[in-house]
Amino acid sequence: MGEDRAKAGTDHTGGKDAGPRCIGIVGPFGSGKTSLLEAILARTGAVSRQGTVGAGNTVGDGAPEARAHGMSVEVNAASAEFIGDSYTFLDCPGAVDFLAESAGVVPGLDLAIVVAEADEKKVPALQLILKQLEDAGVPRLLFLNKIDRTTLRMRDVLMLLQPASSAPLVLRQIPIWRDGVATGYIDLALERAHVYREHAPSEVIAIPGEDAAREVEARFSMLETLADHDDTLMEALLEDLVLDSDQIFADLAGEMRDGLICPVFFGSAEHGNGIGRLLKALRHEAPGVAETRARLGVEADGEPLVQVLKTIHTTHTGKLSLARILNGRVGEGDTLRRADGSTARVSGFYRLNGQQALKRDTAGPGDTVALGKLEGVVSGETLGGAGGGKVPQLAPLVAPEPVMTLAISPIERRDEVKLTAALSRLGEEDPGLRVEHDEDSGETRLEGQGEMHLRVALERLSGKYGLSVETFDPKVAYRETIRGKASVRARHKKQSGGHGQFGDVALEIRPLERGEGFVFADTITGGVIPKQYIPAVRAGVEEALREGPLGFPLVDVAVTLTDGSFHSVDSSDQAFRMAAIQAMREGLSQCSPVLLEPVHKVTVTCPSEATARINAIVSGRRGQLLGFDARPGWEGWDEVACLLPAGEMEGLIVDLRSATAGVASYTARFDHLSELAGKPAEQALARHGRRAA
Repeated sequence: MGEDRAKAGTDHTGGKDAGPRCIGIVGPFGSGKTSLLEAILARTGAVSRQGTVGAGNTVGDGAPEARAHGMSVEVNAASAEFIGDSYTFLDCPGAVDFLAESAGVVPGLDLAIVVAEADEKKVPALQLILKQLEDAGVPRLLFLNKIDRTTLRMRDVLMLLQPASSAPLVLRQIPIWRDGVATGYIDLALERAHVYREHAPSEVIAIPGEDAAREVEARFSMLETLADHDDTLMEALLEDLVLDSDQIFADLAGEMRDGLICPVFFGSAEHGNGIGRLLKALRHEAPGVAETRARLGVEADGEPLVQVLKTIHTTHTGKLSLARILNGRVGEGDTLRRADGSTARVSGFYRLNGQQALKRDTAGPGDTVALGKLEGVVSGETLGGAGGGKVPQLAPLVAPEPVMTLAISPIERRDEVKLTAALSRLGEEDPGLRVEHDEDSGETRLEGQGEMHLRVALERLSGKYGLSVETFDPKVAYRETIRGKASVRARHKKQSGGHGQFGDVALEIRPLERGEGFVFADTITGGVIPKQYIPAVRAGVEEALREGPLGFPLVDVAVTLTDGSFHSVDSSDQAFRMAAIQAMREGLSQCSPVLLEPVHKVTVTCPSEATARINAIVSGRRGQLLGFDARPGWEGWDEVACLLPAGEMEGLIVDLRSATAGVASYTARFDHLSELAGKPAEQALARHGRRAA
C-alpha cells in the first residue's frame, strides 16, 4: 500500500493538478473558525489587513445578525490563492442550532479543516461535527486553535479530543515551549523547527537540543500510526531503516483522504501563527475535485454537473445558488437541467467574498460559484447540462426535525402576504427552518433548531424584510371525550311566515374506547324521519363535535339516531341539522366530559455522562421514562426514550441543551391521547381561556 502511494505521490500532492479546491472550515461554537478564515485571507493577500470578530470587520460573519451575536449564523464563502493554487473557503457555523447550514455544504467539500481547542466542555460538540464529516466520507484535518492559551501537553490534548473522532488523531507538529508559552513548533514530517512571528511567516531554526528527544518520540508515534495501514512502512520501522520522505508524505495524504487518520496541526488564528504550515498542507495533501467526484460516484466527462450547496436571497442580486462545479464548464446564460427534466437558466454568475458578490463569466471543474436566479432550484439539488441524460441526485438535503416552535403573525394585518413570502425565502435559505400552517388552531408556525436559531430568523424578518411580527407559544392540540352516556331529544321549530322550520331528533350518546374515533348510526324505523334527512342529522352531530363543553374537539364518541319526527312542509336538511346540534350540546354536558392531552413518543440523544440529568428533566415534565440505550454508531452517546405530554414540550430543548453543553437534541412523534384531570387540566384550560364544564 505504501509503495503504491509513493508512486502515486504526484497525483495526491499535486498542487495545480488538483484544480480549484473547496475547503470547509468547521468546528464547535467559539473555536475560532471565522478568525482562521480571516488569518488565511490575510496570509494569502486576499485582504490587506486581518480583521477581528470583536471589531466586526471580518470577511466572514458579515451579516447583521452574526455581528450582533458575535457568532456565525450562516455559511460564508471567500476565495484566496496560495502559490498559484485557487481555494474557496466555506466558513460554517458551529452552534448546534445552525448545523443544518453545514449539511448542504459538506458533500461538495474536498476537505474540511476542523477547528478545535483544548476544552473538555466542547468535545461533544466536536464529535457532532466530526460525525457529520465521517458519515459523508469527507477528508478532514484538525487545527488546534488558541495554542497561545493552551497549558496542556499535546499528548494530553490528544487524549482529551480523541473520543470525538472515530479515526486516530495524529500529531503533525509539536510545540516549542518556552516559559509555558508556545513560541513555535517542530514539523514531524519535515523534521524542521519554526519560530512564530506575529502575523507573518514563521522563521526556520535548528531543532533546539532540549526538544530533540521529544521530537524523536513524537515522530515515531506518528509513523507507528501510519504503519498500521502500510506494511512496508512497518517493516522499515522494525528494521530501523532510513525512511523515504516521499513515502511518508504519500501515506499522510492517502490515509487522511481515506479517513484512516485525522492529522492535527495547531496555531493561533488570532495572531496568525501556524497559518503558513496549514496552507502548505492544503496545497500538497488536500484532494481535489477529481477525488470528490469519485467519492460522490461521478465519472469525469465534459457534460456540466453542478452540486447546489446553499441558497441565498440578496437585496441586490436576488436569489443566488452557491454551487460546486463537478464536471464541465458553466457560464452566464447557460441552461441547466433538473432531475425532473425541467430547466433553469443561469442569470448572473458570481464569486462570493463574504457579503460581496463579484461578477465573473464562466467556471470549470472544481470552481465554487454563485449562480443567479435558478428558479425552483433548491439546496442539495444536482443539476446537469441541457443536452445530457438523467441527472443523478448526488446528495439530496434531508432537513432535520425541528426541536422548537413559535406561532407567528404580522402586527399589521396588511403584511400577511409579505410575511408568507418572507418566510418562504427564509425556508429556502435555511434547511433547518420549517413553516407550517396548523389547521386546528389556524396558526402559522415557525419551527427550527433551537432558541437562537428562531431568534435569528425573527431578526432577519425585521432587518432584511422590514416586517414587524409577534410570536406566541403554539396552542396544544387538546381534545376532549366523554365518560358517561346520555339520551336526549331536541326539536328545532321556527315559524316566521310562509314555510317554517321543523326538525325533531332523539339521540343516544355514549363513549368509545380510546382511538376508535367517531361512530354514527341510526335505528329509525317506520319512516319517522325520512331517509333524506338522516345525512343532515349526521352533519349536525359532526358539527357539534368540533367544540365540546370544554371548548375542544371531541373524539371517541358514538351517536345513534333513535327517533324523531318531521313536518311534511316545514322540515328541511337545515332544520334537522340544527336539531342535531341542539341535542348534542344538551347531551354532551350530561356525559361527564373530560380533557385529553396529546402525548408524544420522544427520543433524546445526549452524551452518556448527561443521561441522568436528562432523566430528571423528563420526570420533572410529567414524562414517563421508557429506558435508554447506547446510540448506534455514536461512541459515548445514549438515546433516552420517553413519553412526554405535548403541554410539557415548551422550552424542552433549552433545558436539554443546558444540561449537555449545548449538544442534546430530540425527535418527537404523536403517540396517543391521555386523560388530563386535576390541576394540570385546570392550567391547560386557563391557558386556552376555557373553564371546566
